[in-house]
Parts: sequence; C-alpha cells; structure tokens
Amino acid sequence: MPKKSEILEMGEKAQKASLALAKLSSRKKNTILEAIADELEARRNEIQAANKKDVQEGARNGLNAAMLDRLELNDERFSSMVKGILDVIALKDPVGDVISTWVRPNGLEIRKTRVPIGVIGIIFESRPNVTVDAAVLCFKSSNATILRGGKEAIHSNQALARAMQEGGEKKGLPPNAIQLVQTTNRSAVKELVQLEGLVDLVIPRGGESLIRAVVDDAKVPVIKHYKGICHIYVDKEADFPGAVDIIDNAKTQRPGVCNSVEKVLVHEDIAAEFLPMLANRLIAKKVELRGDPAACAHIPEAIPAKPEDWDEEYLDLILTVGVVPSVDAAIEHINRHGSRHSDAILTSREVARKKFLQEVDSATVYVNASTRFTDGNEFGLGAEIGISTDKLHARGPMGLEELTTYKFLVLGTGQVR
Repeated sequence: MPKKSEILEMGEKAQKASLALAKLSSRKKNTILEAIADELEARRNEIQAANKKDVQEGARNGLNAAMLDRLELNDERFSSMVKGILDVIALKDPVGDVISTWVRPNGLEIRKTRVPIGVIGIIFESRPNVTVDAAVLCFKSSNATILRGGKEAIHSNQALARAMQEGGEKKGLPPNAIQLVQTTNRSAVKELVQLEGLVDLVIPRGGESLIRAVVDDAKVPVIKHYKGICHIYVDKEADFPGAVDIIDNAKTQRPGVCNSVEKVLVHEDIAAEFLPMLANRLIAKKVELRGDPAACAHIPEAIPAKPEDWDEEYLDLILTVGVVPSVDAAIEHINRHGSRHSDAILTSREVARKKFLQEVDSATVYVNASTRFTDGNEFGLGAEIGISTDKLHARGPMGLEELTTYKFLVLGTGQVR
C-alpha cells in the first residue's frame, strides 16, 4: 500500500514543474517534443519488450482477446504513437492567446488570456499509448502531468514515462513534468484525487466503474463521461439508403467505442418500410436487434427490449430500436435516456433539423452524419485527451484549448476606484 507521503510528494513536485512549464515558449516546447519522439523511437525495442511482458502476464491472468489487443503495442501502433507527437508539434499552442480585450470608460484595458490549468492527473486503463498521448497534450498546453495507468500495462507505462521524461530533459523539460504513479494499488488513485491545492484537475479515461470510483473519492475537479449512449433518430422525411449507411457505420465500424450508436428511433410514418431495410443490413453484419413492440412488429428477428435496454451502453454488436410518433417524442426520449454524448437526426426537413439541434441536450449533435465522428482528430483538434459530457469548462472532444483556463490581465495608468 503506497504511503500518502509518496503521492503527496508527487503532487508537490508536479506543482513546482508546472510553474517552470508556464515559462516555456512554444518553440522550446516543440523542441522538447521532438526530443521525446526521438527518445521513444530510440528505445522502441526496450519499450516493446516491456509491453510484451505485460501482454504475457495479461494472458496468464485471463484477460480476454479484446483486452489483450488493446494492450499490445505492436510496430504499427508504436509508429502511430510517435507520429501523434509530431502531429501535436504542428498544432497551434493556445497558451498566451488573447481571447478578448476591451477598454473600460476609466481607461483600464482588460485582456482575457489563455493560461495552463497547472497540474492534471490522468487516470486510465489498458492502452499504453494513452500514457504518451495524455502526457504530450498536457505538456504542449504547459501542464504538468501525473499519470496513473492500469495494472495490466504497468511495465509498458513505466518504460514510456521514463523515456519521455529523460528524453525531454535533454532539451530542457523541467524535472517531474511527467510523472507516473509507480504502484498499481488502488489506494493511490484515492490519494491522488484528494490532493487539493496540488492537483488542479483529474481526467479519468476508462469504464463507468472507474469513473464513478474517481468521482466518489475526488476532492479536486473531475472531467468525465460515464457512458456513450448515442442515439440516431430517423425522421419521416429521410433518405432511406443514406440512413441505412449512416446507422450501419455508427454501429458496426467499431462497436466497442463510446461514440458508436446504441439506440435508433424511427418515425412511425416510415417504420413499416424503413425498419426491414435497416434490419436486413444489420442482421447480415451479425448485429443483435432489440426492439419495442412497434419495432418488433416490423422486424421479426428482433428480441423484445426490456426497460433497462434503453439505458444500457452495449459496446457490442447490439442495437435497440424504437418507433416514435414525432421529432418531439424523439427529443424527449433522447434527453431522458441518453448520456449527453453524441446524438443524430437523419432528415431532409429543415424544421425538424433546427428543432433537434436546438433541443437535444448533448455535447455533440449531428444532422445527417454518423456519430462516429465525435473525436478530436475528426474535429480537426489534433489529438484529444478525452471526451467530456460535463457542461462546465469542457464539453465534447477535449483538445489543447480545453487543457487551458484563462485569467484577466488588467493594464492601468494609475486608476483608483
């Protein structure tokens, strides 16, 4: 069990590092990032050997095939991870940007300016590439990082964090700017998220149980999303072939991610014609369909949905389908059962489009497009630190700007109140 003093010391070191990071120029940060990328590449064999050890231990401990696949850092994934650093180098540094400026009647000039958050704790599971993605994004936005990965990737994470810190220090990375919690004991997470005054923000990345555990223990702010219960509503005036293509993509292209569609609602005027078309496509792709009574009447293969199906995130080739009488009913259903992540309407009606965009209370709302686009890269933000379904500070895919806050710079010439 880790001593509280060990986690406390990490927080104190990170806070000191954050003050040094705030002084670095964009050019200096990019030079350090290049050094980190070079160091990772130079240690590829060492890091992959550590990763192989994790994969072997995971197999012995009974991890399923999907988890082992997420854990593996093969050549293609390693190269992609390093390329991701180069992509971040190319992104504009938001630190120092003047968001707005104005002059008061008394002559005071006020500038609202972007600044780093400070110290960010990242708590995540499985994929070791998150260690690099998170650290690099936080560094580019001048934040110190405390990383706590899952026990299944401990050897990979240790090798990656060591390479990043040591490689970056060759070009001026402040000591302890990138730290990894070395213990896999869960009590370390509780200690980390209670470091008030030292850790400014915690971002958990993982399953709902992990995120809820972090929120329950936290005394510092947490940005989160519990579930990705994404909906697609097919309006009465939709392009049927296009709608089938969009739903197919949103469900089957990668079903185990948070922006895949889990629920489809169809207007009652088109249900008899549209649902058999949709079912034929999805059943051919091994999707299990669950439906309300109206949907089951048009899809003989569908399993009757239980009440809890409407609130479940499957992350699998399972889709719940329902029939609704109007766009208003669809919106009401989504706002009640959705997770405020990503929801879409498929329609050619302008009035339905406007209503859906305005009234669906989600981080990302689509018209005639797949929900699978909710992603930092797809939005043109570069890499992302995660997707937030919160409403305060950050919402949706979180890029560099979302890893900053702001302060007011007030320039005077002797004014007194």
